[in-house]
Amino acid sequence: MKNIVLSCLMLIMPIVASQAQILEPVKWSTSVEKISDTEYNLVSIATIDKGWHLYSQNVPDDGPIPTTFTYTEDGFQLIENTKEEEGHTVDDPVFEMKIKFFENKAEFKQRIKVLNNELSIVKGEVEFMVCDDARCLPPDTSSLSFNLEKAETTTSGDIFNGNNQVSQFLQPVTWNTSVEKISDVEYDIIYNATIEKEWHLYSQEPIDGIGPIPTEFIYANKDNSYELVGETFEPEVQPIFDKVFEIDIKYFNDYAQFVQRIKLNDSSITTINSEVIYMTCNDEKCINGEKTFVIALDGSQIDNSVASVDERSRKLSQALNLNITGQDKYEEEKVEEKSNFTIFLLGFLGGLIALLTPCVFPMIPLTVSFFTKSAGNTQKGIANSVMYGFFIFLIYFLLSLPFHLLDSLDPEILNNVSTNVTLNIIFFIIFIAFAFSFFGYYELTLPASWSNALDSKANKIGGLIGVFFMALTLAIVSFSCTGPILGTLLGSSLTSDGGATQLTLGMSGFGLALALPFTLFAMFPKWLNSLPRSGGWLNTVKVVLGFLELALALKFLSNADLVEHWGILKREIFIGLWIVIGIGLALYLFGKIKFPHDGPLQKLGKGRVTTGILVVAFVIYLIPGLTNTKHANLKLLSGFPPPMFYSLYDKTSECPLDLNCYKDLDEGIAAAKAENKPIMLDFTGWACVNCRKMEEQVWSKSKVYDMLNDNYIIISLYVDDRKELPEDQKFDYLKPTGNIKKIKTIGDKWATLQTINFKNNSQPFYVILDHDMSMLNKTTAYTPNVDEYYNWLKTGLDNFK
Repeated sequence: MKNIVLSCLMLIMPIVASQAQILEPVKWSTSVEKISDTEYNLVSIATIDKGWHLYSQNVPDDGPIPTTFTYTEDGFQLIENTKEEEGHTVDDPVFEMKIKFFENKAEFKQRIKVLNNELSIVKGEVEFMVCDDARCLPPDTSSLSFNLEKAETTTSGDIFNGNNQVSQFLQPVTWNTSVEKISDVEYDIIYNATIEKEWHLYSQEPIDGIGPIPTEFIYANKDNSYELVGETFEPEVQPIFDKVFEIDIKYFNDYAQFVQRIKLNDSSITTINSEVIYMTCNDEKCINGEKTFVIALDGSQIDNSVASVDERSRKLSQALNLNITGQDKYEEEKVEEKSNFTIFLLGFLGGLIALLTPCVFPMIPLTVSFFTKSAGNTQKGIANSVMYGFFIFLIYFLLSLPFHLLDSLDPEILNNVSTNVTLNIIFFIIFIAFAFSFFGYYELTLPASWSNALDSKANKIGGLIGVFFMALTLAIVSFSCTGPILGTLLGSSLTSDGGATQLTLGMSGFGLALALPFTLFAMFPKWLNSLPRSGGWLNTVKVVLGFLELALALKFLSNADLVEHWGILKREIFIGLWIVIGIGLALYLFGKIKFPHDGPLQKLGKGRVTTGILVVAFVIYLIPGLTNTKHANLKLLSGFPPPMFYSLYDKTSECPLDLNCYKDLDEGIAAAKAENKPIMLDFTGWACVNCRKMEEQVWSKSKVYDMLNDNYIIISLYVDDRKELPEDQKFDYLKPTGNIKKIKTIGDKWATLQTINFKNNSQPFYVILDHDMSMLNKTTAYTPNVDEYYNWLKTGLDNFK
């Protein structure tokens, strides 16, 4: 099981230089129209970015998610349904059907009648979906608040002229909770469901075959601070024939109470977070529902619908909004990613490397001979080997599918994972373990019982199923060689935007490269004669990979060191360790040192000598990196060693290339005003590879360096800095989604500032501003072309002047 966990961790290795862009093409605002003393129109206004469109409340089946409004009916009642403007009905290129949608701006109005004269605020929520001509964003929600005290009086009785589209949102079950204390460590969590007339809520008992979704309670208890005692209790009812599903089912009418007992393992916890997923039906239709709860163990009421922050947090959150102007003057920066084809090729290359390891290479002639000889005829043998290759490809393809769940994550989470100190230390240890496994000191393999059981099944079953088990056996027994290669290549190449798709492509390429030889050599058996014989060279390949694993392990330790500012792996120490590893590899290739699985070395082959010379050349290239000279900038390795200012030598500046930069926003703005220079915001990261490449390969060029040094105030904001803020500067940030983000570190603060002001969370990310926070050019990101980046800076400076 530990080996499985290790292999999974390798597959989801954090991406050092991930790039992702947050799109929010619809902004919602509200107003209120007063019709009479008791009637009001709640007006929801959608401002839609150019090129995007928002869908109507009524759309055809199999079309997009319709816009849906819900209101917390407390002290008022709805009059009819939410009305919308006429909009446009066109042939939608995305869904290929006639759909009504809105462009630029849309207004929706809901008439209400006030039943409580003290009512001043009405809460609501809108769920919606937006698309442009090429893509659609996932359905999103936005909270709405209507202030009746600020209503504008209108004499119009009509809400909209023209044809109105209507949509009704049904919520036939309402939930509330309570707590009953049993002892100092035991509590009963009570869920009360009030069910509207003619509707019913289904039991927790699962239904075999076709049936409704059973009611299910889920608890967020990752730290095991409490445990559930027994099952969730529900009222005892007899199964009744259900007209919708036409089977006997247990369900509840009018009211139901569910009780779950818990036992505390940590006496300090005060709240329980849970969720209920359920289905409710009447005789005609069914609705899926879910609701989250934050339950106070002392019995006090917590508002589960709308999160809020205190006044201090609200003010500190507002301070992050720079009120940037001029963004509409410039086109949005298009963040480039590795193409899907590139990811596929990287995976394919990893598969080719894996073929040359002792776990896989000897299996090629053995397996091909088995198929061609045991089948009885050549055609059947070829067919079996083709299916064997296909199943190898299929296995690696299927292994990637569970990771598509990552696509639902907030992009900021992936950035936090890539710079998480604990995970980087874990990856460092994993790579060290794999390195010594490659050296031959021990074997990291999956349990032998797995491969034996699968091999036995393959022999017993035969046919295509037997061939599949043979392929699965190969995947398991070759894990000790393929795991590190696959994890290294894919983990370093994936990006967070579309990462699951790219993971699938990378693993498919890996599986295809492994599978091809088995098929091709079966089709052309004479090619087997051209294969080199298995021997000591296979172990040499494995040991060389072990040295590479050691070098890569240091990168993860460096990430943790940079983020936490430990100072244990300064640039010169990092490069020195790489030199030691390179010398060790060269000595091994020239036969001066041996490892446990190495046999007697009769003579040095051309491959070993050539590789050894290349390694020596690389070590010589590294040596200037130990000096405090201009030659210390190893441009071919930009992004791998720590930045040049993270050095053992006494540096006058902690800024890249000793440029004059600021790491505090307010200080930088004050300096820009004092020197009358434009500002360049540099959103960067300690563990950002592309950031180091920009600094060491682009900023270091004389014309770019002079432009930055003489004409700009650089404000470098490290979004992955884990240094904690002073206590009086920590706060809760209320995100537009209603979730609360804890701002505890410097990195939290700058990452949130970038997201708020520029709707972007990729690094590097550069913005040119004047002293009034007005943009002077479009934003830009990783720009390896020196002339292009210089012209971008020059245009910003010209606009400033």
